[in-house]
Amino acid sequence: MPAIRHHVPDDLLMGYAAGVLPQAFDLVVAAHVSLNDDARVRLAGYEELGGAVLSDLGEAELAPDSLEQTLAKISRMQPTERSAPTGGVFPAPLRKMIGGDASAVKWKSIARGTKQAVLCADGDATARLLYIPAGQAMPEHSHRGTEMTLVLQGGYSSEDGHFQRGDLEVAGQQTHHTPIADDDGEDCICLVATDGRLRFDGLLPRIAQVFLRI
Repeated sequence: MPAIRHHVPDDLLMGYAAGVLPQAFDLVVAAHVSLNDDARVRLAGYEELGGAVLSDLGEAELAPDSLEQTLAKISRMQPTERSAPTGGVFPAPLRKMIGGDASAVKWKSIARGTKQAVLCADGDATARLLYIPAGQAMPEHSHRGTEMTLVLQGGYSSEDGHFQRGDLEVAGQQTHHTPIADDDGEDCICLVATDGRLRFDGLLPRIAQVFLRI
């Protein structure tokens, strides 16, 4: 696998360690960490720090449903196992959710060969797989919230640089870009999480947005 150049920011990694991210973001961070030795080391540090902070806290009165709340948060967290076995595309957290590798995905066509598969939705946050044919450009857009894009196969370029397997792009409300899949013969597959709908520049993408839930 090529060297990872775009890493998860510290605030998202700390949020994952604390268990406060939406399920969709948890999935993307877990998948990125499973592909990224650097992120895995940083995550271990935050988890150790969190344990130390908890050990220094005094006793506090617990809510009657505190156990149920804790178990619910634990069940939503994704394991940070290592990457897919040789020949696989998806890292372990994603394979566990889907029940298999890329061949098990139930894709829905968007346009011009591009496909998507919605994996989970938690309030305003949604995680989906996106399949972009080699050389294909996505519609120009900005964001109403945060968008996390993890490359699983192939690569793409945008105004923020070039991204390949294991790279994570985090786009905010100030980001305005047009991702274009690499034209090297290998189609691009990404895991994408958003907590707000995209802002498309073109009329047709805005119409399609109603039906595609993006």
